[in-house]
Order: sequence, then structure tokens, then C-alpha cells
Amino acid sequence: MKTKIILKVLLATIIFLGMNQAILAQSNFKIGKSTANEMNISGTSSFHDWKMKTSNFSGKAACTIGADNQVSKLSLLEFSLPVLTLKSGQKKLDKNAYKALKTEQFKEILYKQTQAKVMSFTNSKSHIKTEGKLTVAGVSKDVIIDLYCFEKKDGSMSCDGNYQINMSDYNVTPPVFMGGIMKTGEAITLAFSLQFEKY
Repeated sequence: MKTKIILKVLLATIIFLGMNQAILAQSNFKIGKSTANEMNISGTSSFHDWKMKTSNFSGKAACTIGADNQVSKLSLLEFSLPVLTLKSGQKKLDKNAYKALKTEQFKEILYKQTQAKVMSFTNSKSHIKTEGKLTVAGVSKDVIIDLYCFEKKDGSMSCDGNYQINMSDYNVTPPVFMGGIMKTGEAITLAFSLQFEKY
């Protein structure tokens, strides 16, 4: 009798641990086809603010999903943004921005995470501080980017974040327009809404 009880307890424990392991298993993601995908860079000028945006980029992530669809660990995050896909709706602004970002040599803005730490949970959303290498115009710098991620009901994952870039840190000269009358500020913001799907 005692042997049967012990076996039942062991079996229940194994089943529980197996279910728990499944819940905490790491999942791999790639940028999906959601219309909510967007990356943009924005800044100021002596005339008005400006923004260039795109939904054409790639990336991947690997994370562990815990209880309540919370991202409990982010072990991989990287993205590639083709600069020439960024559009403002103003051809002259786009042309000067591409020139400033040296797109003849360097076609992409890149980010590759080196480490990440989950800072807090709010409802089902995880605040994650990710450290990594951001490459702009061929220059790579160590950066810290705050992300806010959560798993959706369909199993996909959403991550939002932004990072302010000082153009001089990447040897980028702020573009000018109208013969130098309109000058852009040195700081620009890279913002993104990344919609990942499992693969």
C-alpha cells in the first residue's frame, strides 16, 4: 500500500514538473507580418519636428514565457532596419537624411542584445532592460534600451521601446535643408513596435 502511494506521489510530481517545464520553455520568435509593426526615427529642426518611419524590417527574439503571459526572460533580441525604407513623405528630407546616415556605405541600422534583465511586471507586461550593440552609419556603441513586452492570446509577442541617439556619437553630421537655413537637432529618437510570431 505504501509503495503504491509513493508511486502515485512520484507520478504526480513528475507530471507537475513536466507541465511547469512546458510553461517555462523558451520560445523562438521572428518579426511577423502584423500591420502594427513600425520603426521610426524622429527629431527636431529650426522649423519643425520631423519623423521618418517604416514597417519593413527584420528581427528575432528568444524568451521564456511565465504565468499570466509574462515574459520572464529575454535571452535573444536583434533587429535590422534598412535605412532606405524610412520615409517622411518629403523627398528632400529623406534624401538628406540618407546622405547623413551614409547609406551608400551602410544600408542598415542594427541592434544585437548582449544581456537583458526583467525589471518589473505590470499586469501581463514585462519591463525589460536590455543591453547591446547599436550600429548606426557603421559605428557600433554599447546602449541600454528599455523594452515593454507581453505575449498575446494567439501566442505572438509584442515589444515596444525607444532610444535617444546623439548623432555625433556615431560620426553623423545632422542634416541641413534649404541651403542651411533649416537645421536639424543633434538628438534623434529611434522608436519601435515589434510584433513577433513563433517559428
